[in-house]
Amino acid sequence: MQNYFALFQLPQQFELDLTQLDSQYRKLQAEVHPDKFVSASPAERMHSMQMATLANEAYQTLKHPTARARYLLQLQGITTDEENNTAMPADFLMAQMEWREAIDDAKYSKDIAALDTLLKDMRTQAKALQQQVATEIETAPTLAALTVRKLRFIDKVSEDVNQLIAQLED
Repeated sequence: MQNYFALFQLPQQFELDLTQLDSQYRKLQAEVHPDKFVSASPAERMHSMQMATLANEAYQTLKHPTARARYLLQLQGITTDEENNTAMPADFLMAQMEWREAIDDAKYSKDIAALDTLLKDMRTQAKALQQQVATEIETAPTLAALTVRKLRFIDKVSEDVNQLIAQLED
């Protein structure tokens, strides 16, 4: 399996220049897009399809901070085990409960402004955790796995809030 960072000629690190990632992605897609290989041999068409698929998967992984952190840990042989390991520190569990209560309150009162405020708070938390995970990947990868699990939770709750806002706006 090709390293996603190498595929886009980017340094293998958490902090990425997303503009450069976008540029490298577009450049690679232009080179390997299946439409360019319509009249090529079956083997070349298959290779083009595989490369385009790999480019899409790599781009989506590196574009999103949580997925990027997870991938960097996987490269080190560390799994985040997000599906099975849901243990979290008490303070984070309390924050989760507070967010869920705030979501329920805003849903009941149809308060989109409160949901926007909640999203802003979660983005702030996520940014702090992203800075933390960037350091942990280099210095304490096993701790980074917990931070990735926290980020995944925030991502999920943020998606729920965005869906609720869309429902309330309709």
